[in-house]
Amino acid sequence: MEQKKDFDVIIVGGSFAGLAAALALGRGLRSVLVIDSGEPCNKKVQHSQNLLTHDGEAPVEIRKRALADIQKYPTVTITNAFASTAEKKGELFEIRTSSGESYTGRKVLFATGVKNEMLPISGYEECWGVSAIQCPYCHGYEYKGQPTGVLAAGAKTLHITRLINNWTNDLTVFTNGEQPFTDEELAKVKKHNIKIVETPITRLEHNDGHITSIVCGKDSYPISILYTHPPFHQHCALPEALGCELDEMGFIKTDDFKRTTVDSVYAAGDNTTFMRSLSAAIASGNMAGAAINNFMIEEDF
Repeated sequence: MEQKKDFDVIIVGGSFAGLAAALALGRGLRSVLVIDSGEPCNKKVQHSQNLLTHDGEAPVEIRKRALADIQKYPTVTITNAFASTAEKKGELFEIRTSSGESYTGRKVLFATGVKNEMLPISGYEECWGVSAIQCPYCHGYEYKGQPTGVLAAGAKTLHITRLINNWTNDLTVFTNGEQPFTDEELAKVKKHNIKIVETPITRLEHNDGHITSIVCGKDSYPISILYTHPPFHQHCALPEALGCELDEMGFIKTDDFKRTTVDSVYAAGDNTTFMRSLSAAIASGNMAGAAINNFMIEEDF
């Protein structure tokens, strides 16, 4: 039987941005519901670096402690469910889950992340999040000086190549059959003795997701880590269903207080920015929680 409950704020997404927002709101004496489907985008990431006091720990273990912190607050309820529909009804938002529950809230925060689209390269999906990664600040130190690859990413290739070159002098750019560089950019790349492989990638050879080499046609290149930026889409369709606008990159548009283009709908974390890290997600969620509480106080005072 459908059960309907009312909350001040409903947070869709219970990873780091969502939990940080829930903590701020719960401490602000708001009744908060966190709906989480248990499919974070960092599910395969084994270690989280560049996060103070948790450097090198597994995200899943950090989240367990975060949940323990939040569960001290009776103001916060967490449910494992998939939010399937969202609708504005008068002054409230109604969120329904795939299992039939219905909840209403004055404000809604989407901390739902993004979902990367796996490239059609053999071994790519198995290596994604393990040794085929995006962020050098998260993993670059552990692979410093090792044979490193960059997979061409269109106009961003020079920027990524220049960035990664800071971590290693053994760098190869795999264009995968594209031509990502202008003549001027190509001259800069060659000046730094960065190798360029134009043959399309056949497969990533690996051991349990850890790349050992990249095969391009008949040639094989020993590589320990591959920086790659595959396409992505919003992990959750509900923000757009409510009318939230996306920017030209595909992220949910928000202002400095995490307000979307729809009144009383907020977004925080990876679904709003290319800066994908636990520290950034936590900061984003904390800001969203504090801002939502403040706006509710202004409305009610």
